Amino acid sequence: MSISDCCLKGFKWEGTPTGTDGKLGANDAYITGSNPDAAVLLVHDLFGWQFPNVRLLADHLAQEAGVTVYVPDFFGGESVELRLLEEERFDLMGPFIGRNTREIREPEIFECARALRQAPLNYKKVGAAGYCFGGWACFRLAAKEHDPPLVDCISVGHPSLLTKEDVDGVAGAAVPIQVLAPEKDHVYTPEMKLYTFQTLQQLGAPFDYQHFPVVEHACFIRGDPKRPGERAAMARGKNATADWFKQWLQNA
Repeated sequence: MSISDCCLKGFKWEGTPTGTDGKLGANDAYITGSNPDAAVLLVHDLFGWQFPNVRLLADHLAQEAGVTVYVPDFFGGESVELRLLEEERFDLMGPFIGRNTREIREPEIFECARALRQAPLNYKKVGAAGYCFGGWACFRLAAKEHDPPLVDCISVGHPSLLTKEDVDGVAGAAVPIQVLAPEKDHVYTPEMKLYTFQTLQQLGAPFDYQHFPVVEHACFIRGDPKRPGERAAMARGKNATADWFKQWLQNA
């Protein structure tokens, strides 16, 4: 994996992220953008909140959608060794994931979303984006059980740990949902893709499902130019996500 100085369709990997490290509630967070009314909570994948690609993606979303983006640390200060992820030798059932299960991290993800709505931030509109590990979290943020709603829209890319119950849980919430799905994904399986596609069409909220041929799981964050089509897919995914948030948060 490389973070090159290559540009494609406006997606820029060179340089350094332009935001700052701060806090969102009790969590350390990368913060970028300056809109005082509209924010996006970006729930990172296994690469973690400090991975440069994640921060550069947050910068692009902040600039192109005109929002303030928060990328909190949801791994308690830990990070996965990037070499293991690059070589695809990371054990999803290992001790790291055991310390960062859904049950452990869901409450603080909810609290970070609430912090965006509450003083002193008081954002009028809040969106959520999630990739891999963050995918299930966005569906849970959009669930009907939250009153008042935690988010106004979500965008999800190659979700992992997603269940049919998560998809069913957004019924009646009226939260616009975008799903970006690579063709080759051993985590977001064909069965779950079909269930998501069929179910969300029946829930009464705006739904955007985009299929990305050839590419595989992690493409929207990894953006590896050595993998056929991945850099183009990642740029397309970024554009789709920015447009989605611009559409649903721009009236804040």
